[in-house]
Amino acid sequence: MAIETGSKSRILVIGATGTLGRELVRASLAAGHSTFALVREPTFTDPQKSLLLRSFAANGVTLLKGSLQDFQSLLEAVKQVDVVICAVPSKQTLDQKLLIEAIKEAGCIKRFVPSEFGADPDKVQILGMDHGHYEMKIEIRRCIENEGIPYTYISCNFLMRYLLPSLVQPGLNAPPRDEIKIFGDGNVKAVSLMDIDVATFTICTIDDPRTLDMVLYLRPPGNVYSMNELVEMWEMKIGKMLEKVYIPEEQLLRIIQEAPFPFNMLLAVNYLVFVKGDTANIQIEPSVGVEASELYPDVKYTSVEEYLSRVIQ
Repeated sequence: MAIETGSKSRILVIGATGTLGRELVRASLAAGHSTFALVREPTFTDPQKSLLLRSFAANGVTLLKGSLQDFQSLLEAVKQVDVVICAVPSKQTLDQKLLIEAIKEAGCIKRFVPSEFGADPDKVQILGMDHGHYEMKIEIRRCIENEGIPYTYISCNFLMRYLLPSLVQPGLNAPPRDEIKIFGDGNVKAVSLMDIDVATFTICTIDDPRTLDMVLYLRPPGNVYSMNELVEMWEMKIGKMLEKVYIPEEQLLRIIQEAPFPFNMLLAVNYLVFVKGDTANIQIEPSVGVEASELYPDVKYTSVEEYLSRVIQ
């Protein structure tokens, strides 16, 4: 039975002008939620972002001034909603601690979705080579749980815009047409999604009791491919065979150790995804996680094949 618009949760999006954040705002509006966005004061005068904010306001978004560094603005914003979704960049992960304090003090939040939107930090196998990226996300998880705040963690694995435009070739802006480097044996499968689809699945969870205090894993069937399969798909689209250079795990680890930051971080993500298989290979424990496409089979999403077809145009 459909939920009446009036009974839907009011949603606050933090990081609303980012690539994923703006899709979360749009998905929230499309689903009929009263939608709020916490916006830093300088953003209102930013030439490009101010246009986005005006479009938000025109579509019914309530814009609130504040930041993750201002407790009072966080508390005032949180008190106006039922659900908080944070989509700030990874470098601001630990800035969510003050937000967690505000949510705890407000006492009205039915669900908090922290800024994760990647591989499950409790499952990854590259701790120590990720410059604290996943350790910070783990720290925020434990803070949320220790404070008894209801949550949903979104494990969308990796976003297409990071790796697929270059066909997993760090440093390139387009897929290669002559030679391609393949990490490991090329048979490890990985999961990728577009921001708009991550946002749609995320908003689906907001009033769903099945995802409360759970990890929502995004693994749509049309988005699970190995590097060998990606290359084969690309070769068919361009009508040409590529020369393949395989980089074994040991060699890739040496390259990661010797590479400068942030290039070594990009390589470490490739290692996580296409060698260790930390997006597609981990087992979903029913007590802590659920799979999005099983819960929401009617959600339409862009497949990897469709995405690569757009790249070639």
